[in-house]
Formats: sequence, C-alpha cells, structure tokens
Amino acid sequence: MRKKNNITEEDRALFSTETRGIEPLRHDKVVHEKRRTRPYPHMSRQGEFEAIQDMFSDGYEPADMERGEELYFRRPGVQHNLLRKLRRGQYRLDAELDLHGMTAAEAKQALSYFLSDALYSGLRNIRIIHGKGIGSRNGQPVLKRKINLWLQQRSEVLAFCSARPADGGTGALYLLLKGG
Repeated sequence: MRKKNNITEEDRALFSTETRGIEPLRHDKVVHEKRRTRPYPHMSRQGEFEAIQDMFSDGYEPADMERGEELYFRRPGVQHNLLRKLRRGQYRLDAELDLHGMTAAEAKQALSYFLSDALYSGLRNIRIIHGKGIGSRNGQPVLKRKINLWLQQRSEVLAFCSARPADGGTGALYLLLKGG
C-alpha cells in the first residue's frame, strides 16, 4: 500500500529553487576511514635483527649428535615443572617455523627473523621444525646441532625440548620465550 503524496505545488517550487545548481551524487557508497595500524619501527627492527644475528655464534660445536637424540634446555631459575609440561606438549603453540631443506645460513637468518617477530608480537610458545638430518650430507643432523647451540645463546629463550612424536619428535623443538 502506497502513501499519498501530500506535497503542495508551493513546496515543490520552494524545493526546486533551493536545490538549483546541485548535482546528484554519482554513488551512494559510504567511504569508511581506514583503521590506523600500529607504527612499525623498520629501522630499529633492522638494527635489532643485525644484533640478533651477531648473537648466533657458529664457533663451538658440541660432539656429534645422533639423529634420535632428544634435546632439552632450561635456563637457571626456570622451574623443572615448566620443562616437564613443555616436553608433554601441554602448552598451546602460538607459532611454528619449519626449517626443512634450508642451509645453515638460511636457517640462521630465518630463525633470527622468526624469533625477533615472535618477541615483538608477544608470542611465548613456539615450535621449530629442524628435521632429523636424514637428508643431510653424512646423514647427520646439521640444523639440529646448530639450532641447539643458537637457542642456548639467546637470553630470551627460557627453555626448549624435543617435541612429542606426534609433533615431529626429535626433528622438532618446543620453545618457550620470555614474556614481554
């Protein structure tokens, strides 16, 4: 049912004179203001990345590590119960980094970026997949050995251990970072 149009000729004439020279809109879309994003300090992040990369030393290599050997590390002062829960996979993972097939140099750079971003984002529980070394030259786990060394050099790393078999076993690590 339509409403009756109760506009008088006088109102029409008034409206017409008031709107003379006005052009109709070409669209009826509402343009929303873009959300402001948090500023990202590119230059300081680059300097931080370079400092982090310098923190990873390749000078010391522990004795040859077997493929099936489990890794675990805990900083002094970190409760043993925390490491036990980490080993059982009882913490929800915030992120994951897969280093399969990378050279040591590529893995070092990827790990540096990843840890830097994880710390910046406030992530605490992460998994790093380094592989078991089956495809490596001589069948030795090169990345596993180096990552073990690199992570122990980072003060932000509270603890790490080999993952449960369902999450990669001795080819992956659960890692707990300091909270911000």
